[in-house]
Amino acid sequence: MRLLIRFVATTLGVGYSPVGPGTCGAIVACLFYWYVFPTNVLSLSLIVLCTFFLGVLSATQIENEDIELYGAEKGHDPQIVVIDEFVGMLIALLALPKTIPITIVSFILFRFFDIVKPFPIKQSQMLPSGWGIMMDDVLAGVFSNVIIQLYYALTLLM
Repeated sequence: MRLLIRFVATTLGVGYSPVGPGTCGAIVACLFYWYVFPTNVLSLSLIVLCTFFLGVLSATQIENEDIELYGAEKGHDPQIVVIDEFVGMLIALLALPKTIPITIVSFILFRFFDIVKPFPIKQSQMLPSGWGIMMDDVLAGVFSNVIIQLYYALTLLM
């Protein structure tokens, strides 16, 4: 069971990458978006929702293990947990046209918001356990998606 939890939390082990595990988690989300997941908005939304709750559970478990093993603090976001970036990146792409330029811009915006963490993204990390780990990336994905949706809508009006 522990192995399965780590497999989910690290997004198939990508979280163990020595270089930019969060960025790698977002890249894996883009690859799944393009090559594995359905493009139907409802189906993708259900996948995102289920993966979000699996992320909360697995991230909570990994955080608790870090507290037990390393004396990490509550609210600590373990670097190996990248299921949050996976979910956030999928939210950034949700209900947008499936094009390479939009995927690239979504990725850049998502990583920007995930790293900079403007209000209320940073504050969402204070939620307990896996909720805080997941919510900052969910909000980064929402911010990215809304910006692209607005830009896309404005360009259609012109």
